[in-house]
Amino acid sequence: MALPVPGGLAQLQSPVERPCRPLGHLLTMSDLQEEGKSAINSPLSAASVDVHPEDTQLEENEERTMIDPTSREDPKFKELVKVLLDWINDVLVGERIIVKQLEEDLYDGQVLQKLLEKLADRKLDVAEVTQSEIGQRQKLQTVLEAVHDLLRPRGWALRWSVDSIHSKNLVAILHLLVSLAMHFRAPIRLPELVSVQMVVVRKREGLLHSSHVSEELTTTTEMMMGRFERDAFDTLFDHAPDKLTVVKKSLITFVNKHLNKLNLEVTELETQFADGVYLVLLMGLLEDYFVPLHNFYLTPESFDQKVHNVAFAFELMLDGGLKKPKARPEDVVNLDLKSTLRVLYNLFTKYKNVE
Repeated sequence: MALPVPGGLAQLQSPVERPCRPLGHLLTMSDLQEEGKSAINSPLSAASVDVHPEDTQLEENEERTMIDPTSREDPKFKELVKVLLDWINDVLVGERIIVKQLEEDLYDGQVLQKLLEKLADRKLDVAEVTQSEIGQRQKLQTVLEAVHDLLRPRGWALRWSVDSIHSKNLVAILHLLVSLAMHFRAPIRLPELVSVQMVVVRKREGLLHSSHVSEELTTTTEMMMGRFERDAFDTLFDHAPDKLTVVKKSLITFVNKHLNKLNLEVTELETQFADGVYLVLLMGLLEDYFVPLHNFYLTPESFDQKVHNVAFAFELMLDGGLKKPKARPEDVVNLDLKSTLRVLYNLFTKYKNVE
């Protein structure tokens, strides 16, 4: 009995600006000290923070930012912090590490090192324990460089630095963690449209001037996870899950028709394309060329190597005249079935008549 052709699927069917609102008055040193007591350094601490006068003394044209106290109490902000805390502790459960406060536990790079090593499945060449500030900064520098190497090619905005993380800037730490969670497709749901009001203080001509700036921490789930307009697979998953098995069987038949030429067999779409090897080999078979083995990892071991393979397969698809896949390479590597089906269905629509 012939399997139904998945062509029936065809029948299914902006960034937030950061306003800057001047408060319209000049702050005295005592004003700033009062504001600083509740806002500087420990924005989530229930107890008040003692801020010494020298901590709020600014040089001419120097600028300092702090979270507005009201933002610290925002339920969505608190939820974001809790979700990220729980996620980190879940990832590091095997390391017997318990993070209780983001800014106090992540600033020296020790926990960030362990987190990145777990997520990226790679070992960083850094000292395990360091007590001096210089050593902490060097370690943090190495860890953040590794993070940047992962995120820059994917177009992530890097809204943190060694200085901001080491100075326990909670907003910078949250930006970093949100980016990591999105990049590695963390199995968590980040609250949408979370922003905080930042008090910006600058000293000009001996006087302190203040303003408020809205800092966006998360957008919508669809934007954060790289989804675009809904398509047939969204409809299929949401409204016709009973047809999913039919589509999967049809796509398995299609890929095996070609992979069998290399004595390869696919039985599980969810897992067998996740390392990118079968995708690369399939593109070579469909386009009738040999893919040099030095261009991809035949036996990938790390997350990065698998992402490289899938990204390389996507490049081969573009070279073959296909549109850029809607899915991200990380989606496929993280066993996202809908993303894998989208990629394979695009191949099916173009190459279904190739023998």
